[in-house]
Amino acid sequence: MKMSLLTRFIPFACVVCLFTGCAAVTRPVTDVALGAGGAALGGVLAKGNPAAIAGGAAGGVLLGEGLHYANSKQNDKSYQDGYDKGRSDAVKQQYWLYVSMQQAKAGSEGRVRLYEVHLPEQVIDGVIFQPTTQLLRIEE
Repeated sequence: MKMSLLTRFIPFACVVCLFTGCAAVTRPVTDVALGAGGAALGGVLAKGNPAAIAGGAAGGVLLGEGLHYANSKQNDKSYQDGYDKGRSDAVKQQYWLYVSMQQAKAGSEGRVRLYEVHLPEQVIDGVIFQPTTQLLRIEE
């Protein structure tokens, strides 16, 4: 039994589609391969009609460009999602830093001492201040 050209072409087209997004170098290779495959497919289906061959080649190239466009859009979206995630992580990190600083400051309240200071009667600029006792707060 002979395999038709179409049945030999399908596995080749599938392999080419698998490599469409691997690197920037694959773009021309993909376009050429899908264009040639489309031309071969158009030639087989239309029994050698030149218009069908040209249409098949154009369809293959358009399919390749469409796959590259979709891949590029997906890469751009993934990049933006990662960038936004990184920014939100930085904000969360800053928030938790402030929370830990406030907790450390609140934990130091136990090291506050109040000292009584006795102030005698004083005359400052002709004003007489009565003797008082003030509290002096000391944080260590």
